Amino acid sequence: MGFSLNSITRKIIFLSLIATTLVQSQETIKSARILDLVIRDYTFESYKTNFKTGKLHSINLPANLSGIKVDTVRFRCGSLHRYGAKIKEFQLSVGIKILPCAKRVMIVRQNLGSNWSSLYYDNYELSGYQLISPVLGLLAYNLGETNNASVSSSSSSSSSSSSIRSDEKMPIIIDFSTTKSANATSSSSTIPLCARFGDGDGKVTLSNQVGPGLCVTTGDGHFGLVVEYSPVMPPLRGDQKEVSRWRIVIGGAMGAAVGAVLIGLLMVAVLVKTKKKKERREELVRRAYEEEALQVSMVGHVRALTATCTRTLPTIEHYEYRPPPP
Repeated sequence: MGFSLNSITRKIIFLSLIATTLVQSQETIKSARILDLVIRDYTFESYKTNFKTGKLHSINLPANLSGIKVDTVRFRCGSLHRYGAKIKEFQLSVGIKILPCAKRVMIVRQNLGSNWSSLYYDNYELSGYQLISPVLGLLAYNLGETNNASVSSSSSSSSSSSSIRSDEKMPIIIDFSTTKSANATSSSSTIPLCARFGDGDGKVTLSNQVGPGLCVTTGDGHFGLVVEYSPVMPPLRGDQKEVSRWRIVIGGAMGAAVGAVLIGLLMVAVLVKTKKKKERREELVRRAYEEEALQVSMVGHVRALTATCTRTLPTIEHYEYRPPPP
């Protein structure tokens, strides 16, 4: 009888969990914490006892969560501590600790893509910085002594959650080099910073990269790459980029048209001035020819001034000869 009551109770809780999840899915998710809970619920619903330990499994999400990629893998706590593991972009070093962990733990890896990563930009203090990578999440849930994920525990927001802790000398390495950039407007001269988003407190911790696209952390959470930008030039959304592009095209066309008109007016002014100078020169030449006193003759192809040949006529002087006096 006790077994039947326990089974009925689990079914009721499971059905209520599905109803709650459907309601949450239909509503607009505006909180990063609610998004984690919804993803967790779908992960627990998809969990199967035939999941092999240490093998990564993809989780199918509904259409309203498109763009999010979720993978889960189950470990024995002792084996994970002794050997570490690599889960997509996350490298868990040897000596990793899961607190609490009775026997088995389920690690959930999230890639929120370019669409849902903006949720963290809106809910966290990132003024003066811009996300350039999708937000990656690493979370852990305690499976207890059995292989089955307890639906009753997953219905609570914290009863099944576990913390991942590592030593600072052997931290968790996050490789962003394989992720697609969420916003490619960053300058090549700007060095990205590693961002760790706090657990619902709205605070962001920034640190330097340890290598190109490599960040380190000592615990679970959500992480991304950010760059600093000028407050005068905020990042443009997709629709703003389209408007800005059209403004540039229209402005360029108008500028080219105005420039063409000005050049045309300048050319007309130069032609008019040249024509007036030519007409004035011709008028001066014409007046000179009309008022000249000398005759103009053509010598070959050259005009030359000529005059009639005149000279003083000679006159013969007659002197009477008179002899000198004696």
